[in-house]
Amino acid sequence: MMRDVVAAAALLLAAAISAAQAEPSLGNWSVGAGDDGQITASLHASNKLITGGGALGYSPVLTLACRPDGEPRWSEWLQLNDAVSASRKITISVIVDGGKTDESWLVGPRGRMLVRDGDDGIKRLVSANRLTLSWRFGLLSGRGEADFELAGLSDAIGQLAASCNTDPP
Repeated sequence: MMRDVVAAAALLLAAAISAAQAEPSLGNWSVGAGDDGQITASLHASNKLITGGGALGYSPVLTLACRPDGEPRWSEWLQLNDAVSASRKITISVIVDGGKTDESWLVGPRGRMLVRDGDDGIKRLVSANRLTLSWRFGLLSGRGEADFELAGLSDAIGQLAASCNTDPP
């Protein structure tokens, strides 16, 4: 009886290991369904931002999204706990593996989401290892910066594209 239990446990463990090895390595990315039927892959920043009161810290969240039908097909956004004071657009400094550029992002609801539509932003990340986003919260309130270690990104993008029945950017 005990031998049968041990044998069954060994078979279950071997099956679990085999299944885990077959799954793509998504690193710290979490893939799921977002609002409006979008398929999303999200990653928390490796650093923390201090909230306006200074008592608590949080990690901004970068989300890449694919829409199975409709436009824009691809988009990315940065979720914040503290609002930026810009109302429509904001300039974000983007550093991908050391190369820096400035991009214009839209300011989302209540200033707590920064959004960029299109696949060109995701294309710039496909082979990257590290992403740093930097922005101004307001004229007098300083800058925010979010660092992301992108391990598993290519598998996450592949999974998004497959779920959206489209090619990866």
